Amino acid sequence: MLPVVQSTQVLVLAFVLLAASLAKLTVPQVVPAAPHSVRGVPAADDVRGVPAADEVYGVAAPGRRTPWLSRQVTLGLGVFEGVLGLAMMMSAHSSVRLATTVMFAAATWVVGELRRQGVGTGCGCFGELSREPVGRRGVVRTGLCTLAAVVALGAPHSGTDVLRQGPALVGLVFVAELTLFAALSPELPALLERLGLRPRAAAPCDRRRSPLAETYQALHASDAWLSRENAIASAAPLDVWREGCWRFLVFPARVDGRDMEIVFAVSTAARHRTVRSALVEAEPSGAPDVAAARSA
Repeated sequence: MLPVVQSTQVLVLAFVLLAASLAKLTVPQVVPAAPHSVRGVPAADDVRGVPAADEVYGVAAPGRRTPWLSRQVTLGLGVFEGVLGLAMMMSAHSSVRLATTVMFAAATWVVGELRRQGVGTGCGCFGELSREPVGRRGVVRTGLCTLAAVVALGAPHSGTDVLRQGPALVGLVFVAELTLFAALSPELPALLERLGLRPRAAAPCDRRRSPLAETYQALHASDAWLSRENAIASAAPLDVWREGCWRFLVFPARVDGRDMEIVFAVSTAARHRTVRSALVEAEPSGAPDVAAARSA
C-alpha cells in the first residue's frame, strides 16, 4: 500500500505545480479603467472613508504595488513551478523531490505568515485567481502539499512511469486527493467566474465601483430631485464625494429669496438605489470654496 501512496503523491504534486504554473502564466491581471469626469466635476469614483478599488472583487488597486515588477515575479515563479512539475513527471531523481519539498515547505511558511498577520491579501499561489485573503483552508492545503512532498521522497518511479505501470488503485487515490485539494481551493469559484460558468459575486455597495454617470441617472429620475428641481440654481454641483454606500452631491439653491444648498445622497448599490435630500444653509460668501478645500 505504501508504494501506491508514494506514487500517487508524485502525480498529485506534479499536477499542482503544473496547474499553478499555468495559472500564473496565462491568467491576465485585471486593471480598472481610469474614471472620467462628468459635467466638469472631477472624477469622484474614489471612496472617502473606505479603501479605494478593491482587489478582492477583481480590481487592482493603483498605487499599492508596482504592476510591472509584480508581474515579472509572478511569471518567474510560474516558470520555475512549471519546470519543477515537468521534472517530477520525467525524473525520479532525489534532487527533484527534495527541491519540491523545500518549495512547498517555504510556501506553507509564507501562507501561514499571511494568515497570522491578517494582511487581507491573497497568497498568489495560482496567480490572479488567488485574490481571496488567506484563510484556514489555504494553510491546510499548503501543509498537506508539504506532507505529500515528504511522502514522495521515497517514491521509486517518475510520474510518467506511474501513469504507464501504476495499478488502478493509484487512480482512485489520485482522484480522491484531487477532490480534497479542490475543496480546499478558493480559486475554483474564481476560475469558474473567469470561464463564465458561474455568475460573479456582487461587490458590497460600499466597495462597488459606481460611475458618476450612474449616480446622475439615478438622481435625475428620483422623486427627491423632482421635488427640489425648481429650487436648484445650477445644474453643476458645488461638490461631489463618496462615503461608504452613498455618493453625496451639493447643489446651490434659492428658496424664498434665500441662498441655500441642497445635499443629495444617492445610493451606490447595484439595484434599488435610493435618493435622499436635505436643505441646508449656504456657506457665507466670504468662506473658502468647499470643493477647493477638499481637493487641496
